[in-house]
Amino acid sequence: MKYNFDTVIPREGTFCEKYDLRQRIFGRSDVIPMWVADMDFASPPPVLEAIARRLQHPILGYSYRSDSYWQSIVEWVDRRNGWKIDPAWLEFVPGVVPGLVLALRAFTQPGDGVVIQPPVYHPFARQIRLNDRTVLNNPVRLVGNHYEIDFEDLDRKLAEAKVFLMSNPHNPTGRVFTREELTRIGELCVKHDVLILADEIHSDLVYRPHKHLHIASLDKRFADRTLTFIAPSKTFNLAGLSTASVIIPNTSLLAQFRHEIAKLHADQGTIFGTLALETAYRQGEEWLDELLVYLQGNIDYVLRFLQEKMPSVRAVRPEGTYLMWLNFSAWPFSHEELTRFMIDQAALGLNEGSMFGEEGRGWMRMNIATRREVVRQAMTQLYEAAQKAGLPL
Repeated sequence: MKYNFDTVIPREGTFCEKYDLRQRIFGRSDVIPMWVADMDFASPPPVLEAIARRLQHPILGYSYRSDSYWQSIVEWVDRRNGWKIDPAWLEFVPGVVPGLVLALRAFTQPGDGVVIQPPVYHPFARQIRLNDRTVLNNPVRLVGNHYEIDFEDLDRKLAEAKVFLMSNPHNPTGRVFTREELTRIGELCVKHDVLILADEIHSDLVYRPHKHLHIASLDKRFADRTLTFIAPSKTFNLAGLSTASVIIPNTSLLAQFRHEIAKLHADQGTIFGTLALETAYRQGEEWLDELLVYLQGNIDYVLRFLQEKMPSVRAVRPEGTYLMWLNFSAWPFSHEELTRFMIDQAALGLNEGSMFGEEGRGWMRMNIATRREVVRQAMTQLYEAAQKAGLPL
């Protein structure tokens, strides 16, 4: 491969949340940090080179997003996922979660119902509640070793809702919803006149043979009620640059959304975020394709390790994302005891599952976007700690 994802890049001392806050988060500074959803890989060389060139100019004043910037998003979405969008549908947001919050404030009132699908990305429920809206849970169901949508329950919940807030690819389960599933979701949202907020931040991180489909691309009726949020942050490890996009084909919804942004004067962005997005979308594709191969290797390693040495731990193979969802319910622990075991005995810094909803109790989320050697060490520590504790393997 052209790019070396095994390069050791120390992150300590860089104000890195994942590494430098271990003592604060886990109570010890030596856990292997596999929690925060960023990667331990250098961003694509063209992006770093473009930023370095811009830094040769000593003035970092106000900037703007050019036509070329918007066109790079249009071409990326078409090239990667086959959706032909109009640049007039695009707007900047300073991150996907801030964009979702702006949408909730623009299109709902306090008390309105918002449907989510736990176990799901924890800011969903938190931000809904912080903005005085009502969380309506439509849990995804584990069938065998595969998560599925409970459509009968979704139908009931959407009848009480103004918004369906979806994660696709789904975090933390790694599901990439199929055309059939997305069509059923869209039809139910049309039936109940519900707005769709689609968090598709992981849409570039999908493993063959799975294919990401934007729900808004499937039917004009769906597009007319959907705000699609994407970003290069997960794809190219650019989360610190706070740059994302929202695609809103409905001109009325777009005008309402822009009015909400204007009220907060939240549309400026940064020089480097703007530059990084366009450069990544224009020159980062080869890097991404090699990254996906490497991440798939990490996933295969974890699954093979568990199958051969710890079959009591069930792992859901992710169809997308670089996050693995691990089920420890066969172990004789409460969820709180499991969480402490991971930190105190295995020295692993994972996301405990209940933060994604009560359905996550007994589960852990593990970020495998790191060097293969780190993944090996993490699995070895887990195995040896389980052996020492006399746990069922």
